[in-house]
Amino acid sequence: MLSHCWKEDRGIIFIMDSHRIWGLVCCAFLLAGLMGNAGSVPNVNISAPAFEPGNPMPAKSAYKKQNISPELRIGNIPTSAKSLVLIVDDNDAPMGLWTHWLVWNLPANTTVIPEGKLPLGAIQGKNSFGNTRYDGPAPPSGTHRYFFHLYALDTTLSLPSGADSKALLAAMEGHVVGTGETFGVYSAH
Repeated sequence: MLSHCWKEDRGIIFIMDSHRIWGLVCCAFLLAGLMGNAGSVPNVNISAPAFEPGNPMPAKSAYKKQNISPELRIGNIPTSAKSLVLIVDDNDAPMGLWTHWLVWNLPANTTVIPEGKLPLGAIQGKNSFGNTRYDGPAPPSGTHRYFFHLYALDTTLSLPSGADSKALLAAMEGHVVGTGETFGVYSAH
């Protein structure tokens, strides 16, 4: 369906249907967003060899299975970084955001967080289960997304072990020099 007629140029009338106009508008916003982020914090790389972004996490990572944190690989850390923070959460939880893992003061030169382990010096906070550790996916129903957020900071944090996400986010404020994320999914069985 033709819905919009643009200007006449040298005797040619440019006519576009609503789908093409919508596509152009979306592209314009995407480009504007990318250009608007040019001066923001750099992207850091985080990946999990056990699952591609958006694909299922292994059963051994689930809370009701072996509850083992997946291996994570990290790269492209800004040279100004003094430490890293890892936050794992579920945005699809029925009660709202559910935190599965809080880790801070990871050394800035960390390139691998081994499966089920943390580098020396890393500190863990209290998750939404009330535990100071990794607790994996545990969706009550359906399929949930589990985001692994990585933050590079220009400082180390003086938070005690067991601090909650609110305290962690407050301590991080104004110190983030790079960010990255990946996510996996897990379905209720």
